Amino acid sequence: MSDPVSLIEAKLFLRVSHDEEDALIATLIAAASARLNAALGLVLDEASPAPLRLAVLNLVAEGYQSRGEMTLDSVEPWISPYRQVRL
Repeated sequence: MSDPVSLIEAKLFLRVSHDEEDALIATLIAAASARLNAALGLVLDEASPAPLRLAVLNLVAEGYQSRGEMTLDSVEPWISPYRQVRL
């Protein structure tokens, strides 16, 4: 299983050109993916639909800017069609 976005994609999205924060960005990718996996009842990977991959990137950006906080509020319109019904 691979992450829905690569470190290179995330760095391009964040406009980060140095390597000093690669570990942090990789951790944010993993955290954002895990957060969305739990919220959606899905396992995201590189073949996930574009709105879900963009949601990961946006959560990574939120976490990068705030150094930790990631809320699903900003990505809810993109992820809601993909939520799995759980009883």
